[in-house]
Amino acid sequence: MTMTPQQQRLILASQSPRRKYLLEKAGLVFDVLPSSVDESAVPLSDPAIYVTTLAKAKAEEIASRHPDAWVIGADTIVLINGKILGKPASRKEAREMLRHLSGQTHQVYTGYALCCRTSGRMIRDAVRTDVRFKDLSEAEIAWYIQTGEPFDKAGAYAIQGLGTFLVRSINGSYTNVVGLPVCEVIEALMQEGVITLPGDAEAAATLSKPGGGR
Repeated sequence: MTMTPQQQRLILASQSPRRKYLLEKAGLVFDVLPSSVDESAVPLSDPAIYVTTLAKAKAEEIASRHPDAWVIGADTIVLINGKILGKPASRKEAREMLRHLSGQTHQVYTGYALCCRTSGRMIRDAVRTDVRFKDLSEAEIAWYIQTGEPFDKAGAYAIQGLGTFLVRSINGSYTNVVGLPVCEVIEALMQEGVITLPGDAEAAATLSKPGGGR
């Protein structure tokens, strides 16, 4: 993917290193300006509505200060049996979460929002992925907790890190579990003309010529 000189500035409204990594691997050029939205101020509701509401709030906050830019906001939660699992605050809480997930299928929801104030555009949606854990022994749980990886991750695990060994299978988007449904975000940015493939301009020029195309 390339950003052409005519295209607008792109901003990721998140301090998540995982979201930054995913967008960089997709070839995007962007700035990072983390949102300061108070997530606790948003009441819990339907999972898809909850994450899209937060994603929209994050994107709008940054877009209000950078109205000419396209801003990407996102929020991810882990849900099991109707209960949302946040980031564990202690080893005990991490242990309880991992025990709860052991041998079960849970859902990961990521809401994303793409906002540009100047163009008056707001695209938002949520993506769900089902993740099944293996049956975890107490020794496996204890080892994983001592690595320190669970403590800044929703649900107390990182599928892209050491936590990959916990996952038996997934149904849906892998990048969604990491923190951003890259396929859907890239598609939306392409539809809005924010990013283009290197050959798009040449193809459009060819088709615009007399006799171009079929």
